[in-house]
Amino acid sequence: MIFHQLALNVPLFPLLTYAHPTILAAGTRVAVRFRKRLMTAIVWESNIQPDIDIKKILPIEVVFEDDWLLPSDWRELLTFTARYYHYPLGQAVSSALPKGMREPKTIALPVADKVYKLSKLGRKQNAPAARFHKQLALWHRLQTSAVSLTQLKAEHNQAERYLHKWQQLGWIEADSVSSCGIIPASQYQLNSQQQQASHTVQAGLDRFAPYLLYGVTGSGKTEVYFDIMAKVLQQGKQVLFLLPEINLTPQLLQRVHQRFPHTATALLHSQTASGERTRNYLRAALGQAALIIGTRLAIFTPLQNLGLIIIDEEHDHSFKQQTDLRYHARDLAVWRAKQHACPIVLGSATPSLESWYQVKQHQYQLLQLTQRAHANAQLPKIHLLDTRRLPLDQGISEVIKQKLQKNFQQGGLSMVYLNRRGFAPALFCSACGHAFGCPNCSAKMVLHQYSKQLRCHHCDFHQPIPHSCPECGNQDLTAVGQGTQRIEENLQKLLPEAKIIRVDRDSTSRKQDWDNIYNQINNHDVDVLVGTQMLAKGHDFPHLNLVVVLNADNSLYSADFRAPERLFAELMQVSGRAGRANSSGEVWVQTQQPEHKVYQALVAHDYIAFASAELAEREEMNMPPYTHMAAIRADAKTMNAAQELLRQVLKGIRQHEQLSAKVHIFGPVPMLMARLAGYERAQVFLESNQRKELHQTITLWDNWLTFLSKYYNRTRWLIDVDPMEM
Repeated sequence: MIFHQLALNVPLFPLLTYAHPTILAAGTRVAVRFRKRLMTAIVWESNIQPDIDIKKILPIEVVFEDDWLLPSDWRELLTFTARYYHYPLGQAVSSALPKGMREPKTIALPVADKVYKLSKLGRKQNAPAARFHKQLALWHRLQTSAVSLTQLKAEHNQAERYLHKWQQLGWIEADSVSSCGIIPASQYQLNSQQQQASHTVQAGLDRFAPYLLYGVTGSGKTEVYFDIMAKVLQQGKQVLFLLPEINLTPQLLQRVHQRFPHTATALLHSQTASGERTRNYLRAALGQAALIIGTRLAIFTPLQNLGLIIIDEEHDHSFKQQTDLRYHARDLAVWRAKQHACPIVLGSATPSLESWYQVKQHQYQLLQLTQRAHANAQLPKIHLLDTRRLPLDQGISEVIKQKLQKNFQQGGLSMVYLNRRGFAPALFCSACGHAFGCPNCSAKMVLHQYSKQLRCHHCDFHQPIPHSCPECGNQDLTAVGQGTQRIEENLQKLLPEAKIIRVDRDSTSRKQDWDNIYNQINNHDVDVLVGTQMLAKGHDFPHLNLVVVLNADNSLYSADFRAPERLFAELMQVSGRAGRANSSGEVWVQTQQPEHKVYQALVAHDYIAFASAELAEREEMNMPPYTHMAAIRADAKTMNAAQELLRQVLKGIRQHEQLSAKVHIFGPVPMLMARLAGYERAQVFLESNQRKELHQTITLWDNWLTFLSKYYNRTRWLIDVDPMEM
């Protein structure tokens, strides 16, 4: 027997050893027994010398020999990912595979698209008789040019049967379709700044180079991407295009199909059906798709000939996975671009401070677009409305009401932005002050009027709206604050003739919802959009000319040091939706802190000033990106139990291990969201200017947590490297 190390979806750091009569190539998919359950595994290393009793080694039960091998560069990526994020390699591998490849059964590899035409022998044959008019139509179509099966099926629904018959007779030739195809000339004329940015990247397509494309909202970053992509695709290479949110894909896909109509494209995101996602994953891996578009998990797609990576809205925190394998897709994308010796373009109107810092350190090259792409488009005029002395009616001032009414009368499109879904953020008793909190989380439950529920937006616990207070029996319960549902209801009263659409996670839960919204907006069937941050990211609504921002100040009170950066990016993005075409745009922000640096930079459209001030503050406080950070977290039924495990680990490390003086340890302390889904959550922060020293200390924590957790079996723990959640 020959012994193999396998990556298996189990919470164990060492790879597991199994036996097979022959040597299996690394990357082979197999099925083995683990605790009597048949599971899929990936061969990671072959012909090893086992360090355990060979009598205890189980055999590999199934070898999926018809499957394609997972390539070596993909295995290198997963090895690095598991090591950097201190996560079991087998579980990391499982996270990176589509569901169809995680199941212990054979998968059908997708067949490359083909085009068909008559062979020399076929051209000598007589055409089908005229009475068989559909067969005759097929024959004529095959005479004129090479055509796809889809095109032939439009002529005859039995086209596949006749093709098979004629191929056996030698009358038909079949050729594989190029995954790139012909790229038509662009109908879009780049301006001088766009041309310079594109040409800079194109000049170094054969080497690793990270670029930060900083362009104001509406500056045409997507057209720059397309221009670079066209060059890469013409070279026969593949492009990986990552987006932060699923809801950005419909509009982008429409533009992609217009610009690259003959390019085979694979779409990879969580709302893609399991079978389709597996098929698209394999099409990309086999080189049958030249353009791969997806959200963060698509970073793990194997690619034969990667020539370019694009990360759109690179600042967005959605690129960081917050459960299980806590990777950051943007950071892995940079590593992967270096691995494949290809350029990577990170694009944003509000770059992350991590990326801006890399520019300052001359690690990334900065490309700037300072003007809007549309000739007549201007950056919107931003007004701060000081609400400290203004009366508010359901959260809306009289000034804003008049602006909305006037814009509706003039036929404009307005957007009311409030990053709080539901009807109201809280429900409380006006008699005794009882607030309805989530029994599982340290958060108030949100009132959802339409579904008649109180709902927790963290663990999804929900209950019917109570008729009375459980403390005092009072039936006068008060909804406090505003959510998108409440604002929508109030605007309908203010503008009874207006067509108002609410856009949040509650209203866009189905796959076709975004398509319907886009169609209504493009057909000018909408007067007012009411929504959350889903509306702020990357959408292009050409005739939107008024944006109103309500209740933005909440973020300024957060204990998270990243809160100002997030708020600035959020407001810049939502403001940028206005005035993108011929109509001038106007933005009104209601605030009680108009003098705050976030709002002052916003009014000036000055990201650079904001980033410089924020980085100076981070440097003074020795916070990321000037230092490297990891969080060690524990969850238990009580806060004391959660903190106790962390305290014991820290005590053990200090007694038995040599801790680096270059790594600072803070905690254990409760997390900002101290209770979530029934568990109390505590954490310890590790911080260092030296990444190597930090990871050595994380390894110590990892080892001690593994050792001590058997005495605290009711306490869960995890490691979060480069955390985005405090």
